[in-house]
Formats: sequence, C-alpha cells, structure tokens
Amino acid sequence: LGKMADVSLKEAALLVGVVAACYWNSLFCGFVFDDVSAILDNKDLHPSTPLKNLFQNDFWGTPMSEERSHKSYRPLTVLTFRLNYLFSELNAVSYHFLNLVFHGVVCIVFLKVCKLFLDNRSSIVASLLFAVHPIHTEAVTGVVGRAELLSSIFFLAAFLSYTKSKGPDNTIVWTPIAVTVFLVAVATLCKEQGITVVGICCVYEVFIAQGYTLPVLLDTAVQILRGKGSIPFSMLQTLLKLIVLMFSTLLLVVVRVQVIQSQLPVFTRFDNPAAVSPSPARQLTFNYLLPVNAWLLLNPSELCCDWTMGTIPLVESLLDVRNVATLTFFCFLGSLIVFSLRYPGDSSKTVLMALCLIVLPFIPASNLFFPVGFVVAERVLYVPSMGFCILVAHGWKKLSNKSVLRKISWVCLTAVLFTHALKTLHRNWDWESEYTLFMSALKVNKNNAKLWNNVGHALENEKNFERALQFFIQATQVQPDDIGAHMNVGRTYKNLNKTKEAEESYMIAKSLMPQIIPGKKYAARVAPNHLNVYINLANLIRANESRLEEADQLYRQAISMRPDFKQAYISRGELLLKMNKPLKAKEAYLRALELDRTNADLWYNLAIVYIELKDPTEALKNFNRALELNPTHKLALFNSALLMQESGDARLRPEAKQRLLYYVKEEPQDANGYFNLGMLAMDDKKDMEAETWMKKAIELQPNFRSALFNLALLYSQTAKELMALPILEDLLRYYPDHTKGLILKGDILMNQKKDISGAKTCFEKILELDPNNVQGKHNLCVVYFEERDLVKAEKCLVETLALAPHEEYIQRHLSIVRSKIASLSATEQSSLPGDGTAAAAAEGKKNSFQNLKKVKIEQKTTQTTVDNNKGDSKNKKGTEKNTMEKETPKKSTKEIKDIEKKRVAALKRLEEIERILNGE
Repeated sequence: LGKMADVSLKEAALLVGVVAACYWNSLFCGFVFDDVSAILDNKDLHPSTPLKNLFQNDFWGTPMSEERSHKSYRPLTVLTFRLNYLFSELNAVSYHFLNLVFHGVVCIVFLKVCKLFLDNRSSIVASLLFAVHPIHTEAVTGVVGRAELLSSIFFLAAFLSYTKSKGPDNTIVWTPIAVTVFLVAVATLCKEQGITVVGICCVYEVFIAQGYTLPVLLDTAVQILRGKGSIPFSMLQTLLKLIVLMFSTLLLVVVRVQVIQSQLPVFTRFDNPAAVSPSPARQLTFNYLLPVNAWLLLNPSELCCDWTMGTIPLVESLLDVRNVATLTFFCFLGSLIVFSLRYPGDSSKTVLMALCLIVLPFIPASNLFFPVGFVVAERVLYVPSMGFCILVAHGWKKLSNKSVLRKISWVCLTAVLFTHALKTLHRNWDWESEYTLFMSALKVNKNNAKLWNNVGHALENEKNFERALQFFIQATQVQPDDIGAHMNVGRTYKNLNKTKEAEESYMIAKSLMPQIIPGKKYAARVAPNHLNVYINLANLIRANESRLEEADQLYRQAISMRPDFKQAYISRGELLLKMNKPLKAKEAYLRALELDRTNADLWYNLAIVYIELKDPTEALKNFNRALELNPTHKLALFNSALLMQESGDARLRPEAKQRLLYYVKEEPQDANGYFNLGMLAMDDKKDMEAETWMKKAIELQPNFRSALFNLALLYSQTAKELMALPILEDLLRYYPDHTKGLILKGDILMNQKKDISGAKTCFEKILELDPNNVQGKHNLCVVYFEERDLVKAEKCLVETLALAPHEEYIQRHLSIVRSKIASLSATEQSSLPGDGTAAAAAEGKKNSFQNLKKVKIEQKTTQTTVDNNKGDSKNKKGTEKNTMEKETPKKSTKEIKDIEKKRVAALKRLEEIERILNGE
C-alpha cells in the first residue's frame, strides 16, 4: 500500500473510451439553467473585459463587493470559459467538449490515486464506476459543472504530490509539499472545496504514511502527558509537515475571507428553507440531508437539477420517520470510521482514505457549519463519489475473492456498470434544453415551485405565453408566498396584453413584501430580485399617462427600501424624462452612477438626458464614456454618430462615419445605420457613396420613408430627375400623403417630363391634404399660368398671398400676372417687359421654387432608456431592454444653400417661366 503506480496507455484509453461512450450526446446540449448566468450573461467572458475583472468578480460576473454576489470565487474556471469564448464565442459544443475532456482527465488521475490503496483490478473497477456514475451528469453535461472538474484535477494532483513528500528513512522532502500547497491554491481558485484536500493529506500523513492507528496515538499522548516518555522524532517530523500544511491552509482561508469581504452571501428562504428554520427542525433537516445524498450515490435513479424550495419537506419533529434513515446512516458511517481508525492493515487504510474522500470535500456543502444556497446539489457529490467508488470497488474485491460469490460479483458489477452507463447516456438528453431539463425534474418532484417557474421561463423564451402562464400559476399554487412566481404571472399577463390581470398579480406580489417602516433598513431582508415587483408594477401602470405620479411613487418606495437599488434609479430616470422633468432624471442617473460607474447603459441614458436639456456637448461626452466602457454599445455608437453629424462640425464627420460603419457591422440588418451613412455622404458631397448607402437601406426596408425621399432628392440634385421618379412612385405608394414627395414629383413632371397635367394632380393632392400649404398652392398657380389661364392664376395668387402676406415673390408674381392681363386687355399684341421686370420675374420664379429646394432632410435620431421589466424567481441577472423612438431634425441653412447651387435643372425651368411671363 502506498507505492506509486503508473497508469498504462491501455488503461487510459479504456477510461477515455468509456467516458466518450457515456457523454458523446452531451455535445448536442445547449446552455441551460445556471449556464445562462455563468456563460450567456457573464461579461467577464468577453475579450473586451479586462482580465483583472475575473479576479474581482464572482463566478457569475457580479463584483464580489456587491450584496447580490453569491461569493463564489472561481476565477480560473471563468478563465477557461473565456478561452472557449475566444475560440468559439457562444457555440455550446466547444464548452461541452472541454467538459468531457476534463472528466476523462479526472478519471485517469483518479485511477492513479486508486492504485495507492487498491490492487490494479479493483482500481480499474473504481475508475470505471466513477467514469459512468449518473450523479456526474450535472457536473459534466452542465457547463458550470466545470468548476467541479477543474478543481478535482488539481485536488487529486495535490494529493498525489503530497504522497511523494516522504523520503528514505522517513525524511521530509519539501519540494512535493511546496507543489502541494501551490496546487491546493489552484484547486481552490477553481472551486472552494479544493482546500479540503489539505485535510486528506493530513489524514494520509498520520494514518497511512506513518502507519499510526488511533489506539497508538492515544497511548502515546497519555504517556507524554504523564511525563513517562518524549515525543518520537518521527512524530515531530510529522507534526512539522502538518504545521506547514495547516499554516498555508490558514493563509488561503484568510485570503478567501478577504476576497468575500467578510460577508456571507445572502440567500432567500426559498433557496434553503431549513437554513432559516428554528431548532430542532434546522438540525434534524440538515442531518437528514446526509442520508439523502448517500442514497443518490447508491441509487441514482431519480435525479433532479434543482432540490430547493419544497423538494424535501422539513423534518420538524423527533418522531418523523425519516429520522430512522439519519440514525442508520450515522451508525453505518460510525462503524466504518471505528474500523478504519482502530485496526491496522491495508483494508482499514483503504476504508479510511475512502471515507476521507467522501466526508471532507462534502463538508463545505453540508450546511452543518454555514448555510449554502441549495438543499441538495448533485454536482457537489462529484469528489465525494470518488470515495464511494473506492469503497464499492474494495467491497467487490472482498466478495470476488470468495469462490462462492465470484461469478455473482462479476455479474453484479457488469450489471451496475452497464445500467449506470445507460442511465448517464439517457440523463444527458435531459440537459439538451431548459424545457427538457425542468420537465424531467418535475417528473421527480412536483413540490418545487422553482421548477414550475423555470418550465414557464423556458416556454416564455419560446414566446409560448399561454402555456407558460399555466406553469407560473401552478408555481403560485405550490408555493403561495413565492413573490417571484406572482411576478412571473404578472409579466406573462402583460405579454398577453391583459393589463388588468397583470396589475392584480403584481399587487399580490407587492402585498407579500415586508411592510415599509420609516428609517428601517431592509438590505438583509429583501432580495433585490423581489424588489423588482415595484419596478415591474410601475413600468406597467406608467403606460397610462394619468398614473405617472403613481408609478414614480413606486420607484421611490423601492429606493426607500434599498437606497442602493440601482435599477430603481434607472427606471425612475426614464419615467422622469417621460414626465418632461429632465433635471430630476439627471439627478436619478447621477445617483445610479454613484453606485455603479462601470455601467455603460447609465452613461448612455445620461447622454439622452443631456440631449433633452439641449446640451449636445455634454451628451457627446457621456456617449463617449459609455463607449469607453463598452466599445460595442450599439445605441451609443449610433446616436453619438448622429449627434456628431447634426453638430455641423465637418471635423467630426470621419469619426461619425467610423462609428456608423462599426454599428452596421454589429447590426447588419438595421436599415437606419445605412441610411445615416448615406446622409453623411450627402453632407460630404459624395453622391455615389450616398446613393449606395440609401439603396442598401431601402433593400433592407422597402418602405423606409426617409431613405426613399432622400434618394429621390439626391437624384434631383444631381441632374438625374428621371431616376428619381420611380423612387417617388414607391414613396407615394407607401405614403400617399407625403407632401414633400408630391412637391418634388410635381416639380420633376413640370421640369423634365413637361407633364403639366401630372404636376397639376400632385399639387391639387397637396391642397386636399393641406389647403393652407403655401408651396403647393403657389406651384398650382404656376400651373395655371402654364395653361395660359391668367384669370385663374391671378385668383390663385391672391389666395396664396392671403396665406403668406409677407412673401415678396408672391406679390411680385401677382403684379406680373395683373400687368399681363392689363396689357392683353389694352392691345392684342404682346409686348416684352423691360429688363427690370424680366429680372424680377426670374427672381420671383426662383423664389417660387425656393421652398422646393429647401425640402428638409428627414433624419433619424434615437432616444433610449433602459427598462428592466423582467423580475423572476429564476436565478438570473436582470436584463436591460432598449427601445428606439425616432425624431426628425432639420438641415442647416448652409447645407440648403449648397443644395440650391446644385439645382441646375430648376434654374433652366426658371428661364422658361421668365419667357412665359414676358409673353413670348
């Protein structure tokens, strides 16, 4: 016993083959359950996130300093997720494949450990049983289970290293001890239970390496206390090694406590009901959980991904029959401990090391010393199952050595390995999607409201709101005081546009919240997720303009219960903007920024506030801050580019173009990005480029009003009026009342097509839509003049002048028409007016088309605020949703003049009108 044996290539190949055969179908599974928070929602995986954040945040990407943090500090595991992301982003196959590889590595290293305590055949049996055991599916097939796999590799490596610390003649070899301490630290940075290997090393040193038994140790201690003997030198050496181990462990514990900032995580009573129960229910339940875990190892037929809430009812009385199971478990465990510590021999040493592997790594998850956020978790049995497999293999060896039981033992072993492998293969399919996972859990346990909620979430993600609602309602019936379940019902009713029912559900959830007492702090009592009931209810009722103050009161109520509730400030800021109170909105966002200066969305929303306050310079600064924190913030890219474009500063245009180009790379299906690139190109007089971008926008969104009009306008400005006509036809087919489009079409029909009738139809349509449209009215007067109906033209111009009495060009045109009528009345022959009149006529007609040339460019801007309306009982971070609203700013005067210069065709038209007015 204790001699290091190598693993042969055949043995390694056998284990890898068995692992591959059991877990190949895990490659077809997606990201489910906790994977969503740890992988999909975790910004620490993104290459843009600084590496130091991995060592400042918890496993889920939440800063360790925040109260909502789970305090799970596993930076090295997150680092492997980040490497996966680097190579395949969010392709689940690579994540599952790496888990499969790590499980294979654990099996091989475990075989090497087994060979220290078992013969070769029994070691292979133990390793095979470990490789196929169905309890491991959560650790291997669930991506977040990688923490167990990585920690186990370094856990076992640390132990193997320590076994080499005993030199010839019982001397101390310090190098393996140093390596052990390093590997313990690495294992702990993968998952907290890694530190428990130190306890196993201590037991190994005393009872295996030194060969002591408990009676010998007690006898030596008694002799020393009586002064009849001194401590043997070998024992002193052992003590020295143990002191070094303990001291380094203490250092690790101190560092770990510093990392969690001396705060234990805050869990709700639903996560672990026994943790908040009074005595003796608390102690009886926690002790009963030990035989429950042992039974899962012994009979893994009914596996469940979530054992929280009402899965295991509390053991509230000493008379509860389940206490028999607890008593039996402790009797069996006690007898094994007595056997292993009292008697010398290889068998007792094997049993002792198996017990150490079962008991010590399980202690952090046992609830016996501090509460954890679950009742039972199959993944935490990954390392304890190693000890279980060693015990089973050792027992099998004893049976198979007896000739009578040899055949039966082989048959039983084959049956166990085969059935376990099949169960594992079948169980992997449960992890294919969230729906399959939680439905499989409901077959095992129908008393857990969280499972009903999570099936509802899975259906909700598929937009199957009707079915989701049934599961959420069932959750409220299973656990009537579950605030999250009522919130889920409310949100689903909202998605089904049943506002009244949604409000009723939110009000029930709100009634379950602690009542507000002035001056009372609720930080430890109210879970941030539950406070979302105020946010969701306020978001619902603020759709009614008459209830905005009521919504604001709800936001303030949430803030009074938790002054550090960031989302309440964000949502309140959005509401205050809607209430046209930008200064108060600014205060709300600045308060939120005090709580979190690294939130790009907050800087973005503050920029929107500054736009409302007509402070574009400060708005641009805040957009830039948002982009410093998140260079791919799409809305900040888009709106900051528009702000730069609208500033009129030509120096900012190149940067605006770069941001829009980056935006369309991130959002290739958003026509707005291409449209605004087209507008920038028009500003830079790059007509060909502008045409390309506008066409791309229209290709993505054929009814894009602004893109259609501006492309037509671009053609008209570049002497391609006939190309503009089909574009205008499309525009007016989608938007028959588009006044500017009608004016532009009428102008082209008159100028290019000489289609007076078509132009007249356009201008008459404008006056149907808006009888007081001066531009349309005046152009219709010109049509009458074209038709030589001077009386009608005069009447028309009189009416137009009444609409715009201060427009000189209308007055001049009226004078010309009246002069023409008078001269026609006086004599039958026409006379040419003098140069001054001709100049006046030309200028007047130029002005008659001036409005047409001043057609305002329609351009999109965006106003966005963050809205968190998804609070639920599922263990996920709140999501921030963005909505876009478009507005229309104007072209500058300088740009209008530039456009006028390009209107060669219009000037030609003026010459013709001048000729008509002069009566050629």
